[in-house]
Amino acid sequence: MTDKLILKEHAQRRQFVSEMHLRRWPEICAPTEIIQILRLVSEQNDKLDQSAIGDLPTGSRLDEADNSKHVSGTMPGGIAFTIEFHTEASLVTLFAPTFAGKETSFFGGEGAAGDALAWAARLPGDVLRATRITVVKNEADGEKLLENFNFRPDDLVSCRVGNGARVWSDFRIGDDAFGRLVIAANEVSCHELSRLIQRLQELGNYRNLALLGLPAAQQSWPTLTNLEQQLVSLASDVSKPEISDDQLLDRVSELSMELIQLSTATSYRMSATTAYARLVEERLADVDVVSIAGFLSLEDFTQRRFRPAVRTCAAHTSREAELSLRAERFASLLRTRIETRIENQNARLLLSMEKSSTLQLRLQQLVEGLSVVALSYYVIGLIGYATKGIGIVSSSPHYELVLSLFTIIVVFGVWRIVHVAKQTLFKAAESKH
Repeated sequence: MTDKLILKEHAQRRQFVSEMHLRRWPEICAPTEIIQILRLVSEQNDKLDQSAIGDLPTGSRLDEADNSKHVSGTMPGGIAFTIEFHTEASLVTLFAPTFAGKETSFFGGEGAAGDALAWAARLPGDVLRATRITVVKNEADGEKLLENFNFRPDDLVSCRVGNGARVWSDFRIGDDAFGRLVIAANEVSCHELSRLIQRLQELGNYRNLALLGLPAAQQSWPTLTNLEQQLVSLASDVSKPEISDDQLLDRVSELSMELIQLSTATSYRMSATTAYARLVEERLADVDVVSIAGFLSLEDFTQRRFRPAVRTCAAHTSREAELSLRAERFASLLRTRIETRIENQNARLLLSMEKSSTLQLRLQQLVEGLSVVALSYYVIGLIGYATKGIGIVSSSPHYELVLSLFTIIVVFGVWRIVHVAKQTLFKAAESKH
């Protein structure tokens, strides 16, 4: 018998594997009432949500799970529940297999269903979406309930989804702070119905999460307009000689900083809106909407209400990126102009220095020549005094001839000595460098 093989696993391997499996709901058969509450949570609230599992009604039972972010179980009265923890949201769903009369068992205020709803309502976080879903067996039962739910006729959305189920809703918030959704199962199986309703709820939840970017885009729109006007003003001020390059550079740097601050404040929300919008489109395709004459469909509702909001967020992102690019190009051109001016100034300075060096060289050569003449004159004078004494002693008649020959020799010798000394100094200076 071989020993059990032990693998050294990555710390997050099992988390990755569990993420690949569907977070399935329990099978849903009509009639059923479903309550779902979507909340925005911070990291602290996320911990509080997980600790709230310990606050479940007495007699609740948790199912075994390998994913701590998806918890399911059963409460007294046969009420199933699931809790899902996402990056910025938590989702609690309650399933009651029966309902009675006009008021569902959840809103009766008593019994296990009332306790379950009270527990779900006190969980931490800000409610972004709360939905009451009533599942009935057929369309006839669904139409009987419509009168009790006070749907607005002008906003009523109704269509068939999946393999024949029908949906009704006006997607408005009722007096109880919940939205209402009526679903007629028709001939759809319990397993397929569970998957279909889960996809419908994901469609609505992702839609609301995506719409969180709309207020941010609307609030930032005037700021973008103001920054665009500043950039236009900068472009027109470039040709004004009374405005210096340093002033222009300071202004464009300030504008770029404002753009960075705006991008930092909105980029996450805009990116999240883009991601959620894609999920909405995927879920809309999954539920396979079929229109019903005389009613808006989910496709129509999404087309008219949701997609314009997403396009506004996309336009904000595009406008911000374009403005940042234009500001960057303007700053780059301005820096290039400043560098060009500096280079031209340096060139003029070098030319001036070259002229000055040439003049200094000529003056140096003039001084060098004068120095040779002065030294030669001094040496010849000394030689002249010496030859005069020799001439008196020796009575030589060639005194002037000797002196003239010495003059040529002395002048050449002095020039040579000065020249050699200058070359020696130049070589010494070069060796130091």
